[in-house]
Amino acid sequence: MAKLTIVANITANADQIDLVKTELLKLIDITRVEQGCINYDLHQDNENPAHFKFYENWESRELWQTHMENQHLKDYMTATDGAVDEFTLNEMAQIA
Repeated sequence: MAKLTIVANITANADQIDLVKTELLKLIDITRVEQGCINYDLHQDNENPAHFKFYENWESRELWQTHMENQHLKDYMTATDGAVDEFTLNEMAQIA
């Protein structure tokens, strides 16, 4: 199995930063104990507090996909509906 790196960028609406941050933080502990999770790290931009970035590593794409179907992610999506301005996700492979 090839390790998978995920880089996810979330930009909250300016008036919803605290809500999005709170909901993102709820994902940390529950995800870090999931099967296949190597690391699941959340960052917030020092210059633009509305910009958050997840840097994740998973043992395989299949285990990451299982993570993506979990209830806590569905709950996050419901809680932040309309509060996120932009979301991008990149599936990446380490080459060096």
